[in-house]
Amino acid sequence: MLERMGQRGKVLMTGATGFIGRAIAHHLHGSDRGLVFLGRNPEAIRRAFSFPCEAHAWDALKDEPPAEAFSRVTGVVHLAGEPIAAGRWTEDRKRRLTDSRVLGTRNLLSGIAKCGPGGPKVLVSSSAIGFYGDRGDEVLTEESRPGAGFLSELCQAWETEVLGSKIPGLRTVCIRTGIVLGQEGGALQKMLPPFRLGLGGPVAGGRQWMSWITLTDLVSLFDFALSNPTLTGPVNGTAPEPVRNADFTRALGHVLHRPAFMPVPGTLLRLGMGESASLVTEGQKVLPAKALKAGFKFRFGEVEAGLRQALAARPSLTSSA
Repeated sequence: MLERMGQRGKVLMTGATGFIGRAIAHHLHGSDRGLVFLGRNPEAIRRAFSFPCEAHAWDALKDEPPAEAFSRVTGVVHLAGEPIAAGRWTEDRKRRLTDSRVLGTRNLLSGIAKCGPGGPKVLVSSSAIGFYGDRGDEVLTEESRPGAGFLSELCQAWETEVLGSKIPGLRTVCIRTGIVLGQEGGALQKMLPPFRLGLGGPVAGGRQWMSWITLTDLVSLFDFALSNPTLTGPVNGTAPEPVRNADFTRALGHVLHRPAFMPVPGTLLRLGMGESASLVTEGQKVLPAKALKAGFKFRFGEVEAGLRQALAARPSLTSSA
């Protein structure tokens, strides 16, 4: 690591009790970094972790974080936002999904700006490969244009807040996260029950691309982005070898020693999920060009190895708050 923040500074985190946030927090704590958490219920955040931690109350939609939360903070990891896949995308829910990211990020940056020259030096924010929209077989890197649809528009608005902040001395990075492989959350957790029963299979024909990453590698990429002063702007958080949905389901069935030939029609998903079915019926073939160029090393680049690691990983000692 280029710097140890336990003694010389701290990392402030939003969204720390989520699936990805818990893993990042434990990793940073294990790397002897000081941690500060922001959220609506500081006591619940403290209870969510097995180690003592500093937490401050913050309603992301209403105000900037309290000034004392930034004391000695040199890096910020921003993950807060209402879960994308938690329900149908009604107009009201689209508004809440957008506000939780755009207004929350705007308020966070307002607090950072008020710190002046002594404030954080880097902000690493989550984003998603939904930025690219449904692009078929097109190979996508960070230089590719944005796509169309609600999720792309959401990611564009979110990244505009982060990358357009122009706060003096603040380096900004947006990790465009792909499908995260971990057994405690995300898409894989939802897929496991039917696959373990032998009821898994390709979705909507299975030709759509799945750009994935293990939780282990994603955590390391966030740490890498915090520590590497040359990394700025959008960074694809995906493994170097995307696969089609049919190949992914075949690999998962093989790892679980279960058949994986029960197809899930796209029409059935769209009937039940509405517009949000696009999360599984559409895809992107995304490559992590900037991370590789900056020297980041993926531990798990092949999907079956990634699935085996994700399913063998020891569950964390945290719980969602």
